[in-house]
Amino acid sequence: MKICMGQMNTFVGDLTGNCDRVIATCEKAHAEAADCVVVFPELTLTGYPPEDLLLRPSLADQVARLLQRLCHELPPSLWVIVGYPRHSEQGLYNSAGVIHNGRIVAEYHKQSLPNYQVFDEVRYFVPGDEPCVVTIDGCQVGITICEDIWAPEPAARARAAGAQILVNLNASPFHRGKRQERERLLARRARDHDLPVVYVNQVGGQDELVFDGGSFAVNPDGKVAVSAPEFEEALCWLDCRGDSELTIAPGEYTKPQPDVAAVWQALVMGVRDYVNKNGFPGVVLGLSGGIDSAVTLAVAVDALGPERVNAVMMPFRYTASMSIEDAEAEAETLGVDYRSISIEPIYQSFMAALAGEFAGLPPNITEENLQARCRGVLLMSISNKKNLLVLTTGNKSELAVGYSTLYGDMAGGFDALKDCPKMLVYALANYRNSIERCIPERVITRPPSAELAPDQKDEDSLPPYDVLDAIIEHYVEQDLSAADIVALGFSADDVARVVRLVDLNEYKRRQAPVGVRITQRAFGRDRRYPITWAWRSP
Repeated sequence: MKICMGQMNTFVGDLTGNCDRVIATCEKAHAEAADCVVVFPELTLTGYPPEDLLLRPSLADQVARLLQRLCHELPPSLWVIVGYPRHSEQGLYNSAGVIHNGRIVAEYHKQSLPNYQVFDEVRYFVPGDEPCVVTIDGCQVGITICEDIWAPEPAARARAAGAQILVNLNASPFHRGKRQERERLLARRARDHDLPVVYVNQVGGQDELVFDGGSFAVNPDGKVAVSAPEFEEALCWLDCRGDSELTIAPGEYTKPQPDVAAVWQALVMGVRDYVNKNGFPGVVLGLSGGIDSAVTLAVAVDALGPERVNAVMMPFRYTASMSIEDAEAEAETLGVDYRSISIEPIYQSFMAALAGEFAGLPPNITEENLQARCRGVLLMSISNKKNLLVLTTGNKSELAVGYSTLYGDMAGGFDALKDCPKMLVYALANYRNSIERCIPERVITRPPSAELAPDQKDEDSLPPYDVLDAIIEHYVEQDLSAADIVALGFSADDVARVVRLVDLNEYKRRQAPVGVRITQRAFGRDRRYPITWAWRSP
């Protein structure tokens, strides 16, 4: 039995387009093997996650019509396993159907519905409770969907029903270390039930989520036999051999990418698909001469090409000459459209208009924020006029503690570095420079500064970034209390200050643009706290 893993980039809500992609993929597979099994990701027809699209009454009719189309148009000799939502009297199922010879010959309903992190499937679906094992070319093929493989029961039920091989349809989003987690899990499932497991994953960006593909198959001994590339669409083939006991012949194997390289690819894919799927001709960003905007610029160029990237330097009296020089060098090296627009006259106009309101009041952070807001107005105006998406350049460290300006540097449509702590941004800069040097060395080595006041440095207001990032990771991603973090050896003053800032700045994060998720606890879908609350971490 030959199986083709159809690692596909679906488009949420584009049911007809997704159906077209399934048909085109099957025709390619059919040209190579006339009677193979082609497996697609979870909820192939709707894309994942469809969210409240699932609640629309008209969805059932569209899915039924497209399933009928697949039955009529797919090569009849193929066995095609495809995911879709199935309405029934019991409720809505997350389902997979097996299409062969012009009809759906078997159907499986997902049993384990995830309701944690970015998942809220309990909101939409009812769980199935029956295994699905279908005979294909004399082999007993068990079907499961995504979370089913993380729980022991669905695989056990399929094995008890006679499955000789398990096929698992997935829409499993990326986070750092995720591929290794998947391989460890499938190795355990395969050994537990003494059968091979085929894991087919979605690829592509969907809002803040990135699906990294990396589909693979493991043998009963838990060893990976075949694996597809990460962060790209692919048809990946595997051969199943044996009679009563099946094994997968060693085949194509793509080594997992190192951590920082994988993060880079996730950022690039996230930006590319957000821009392209939302129909923007290109992007514009503020290029400050600092490391965050330099890394964002390089990500944008890798995602879209230099011809679709616009960079704007917006200097002020506090902008260092080296910042202007470095921004220009980055833009020239990467070949993007670049210009410089001083915010000095705009700032002076605002200050003149506000003179009466500010009379008798001393200067404070208001004047610093006004500079950022002048820049935000310029970028959003360019965006409106040229239909370009504004990429903001903030990182997770800044977002955590509110070291950013609402309607200023937070104004925009997408933030590539939103889930990247500052120290990771440095690692990303070094990684990109290892491929092609495009970020000047002093951008990486100079002390970071917002340049909103004379001789300003970030560490005037925050702990050193290595300390700050560690505290944020413990508090935000691991849910440790302030006391627990202090017990790990951090300064009580640093911990108290950082925790307080994280708690106070939820209102800012609610108004931040979406951005690529690369950790298990990103701000947004993963971590939802009240804005108005009295809780303070002990």
